[in-house]
Amino acid sequence: MTRTMAALVAWACTAWLVVTPVAALYMLIDIDRFSSLAIDNLALPIQWYTVSHGQWIALWAITAGYLSLGYAGAWFLRKAFMSFARGAWFDVENSRHLRRYAALLISQGIAKPVHFGLASVVLSLNHPQGERLLTVSVGSNEALSILAGLVLWVLADLLVKGIRADAENRQFV
Repeated sequence: MTRTMAALVAWACTAWLVVTPVAALYMLIDIDRFSSLAIDNLALPIQWYTVSHGQWIALWAITAGYLSLGYAGAWFLRKAFMSFARGAWFDVENSRHLRRYAALLISQGIAKPVHFGLASVVLSLNHPQGERLLTVSVGSNEALSILAGLVLWVLADLLVKGIRADAENRQFV
């Protein structure tokens, strides 16, 4: 059952890796759709009618950069879980992949407030002086992302300790 679940996670990561660039390119091509999503999801006091096409492109680029952390994380998570699905549980390479995923998860938790701040600056650039925004938002999702990354990092280190203990036990037998 565990191998099946690992294969399912690896498959989901693969699907994510295929769908994400297609969706990102679609949003770039249909920047009006992207702008509608941004307006619906960003709780910023922006004069939306003043936002130019170039600002939407800049916001798309900032968002793509932020999402690339999750994309890279999915790549490393996929590699680890493909190995788990093959039954390779105690493997140093798996630990490396999980640590890289954990580092990217922590980075994404830290980068989200930066992304939001950059988005507020870019979207309010054409406002008169004194009405431009720099809004930073930190919430429980960011804290949970960082915490999950730290826990996963510790588990990856425990995997290495398990590898060492397993190797040591084999020498005695």
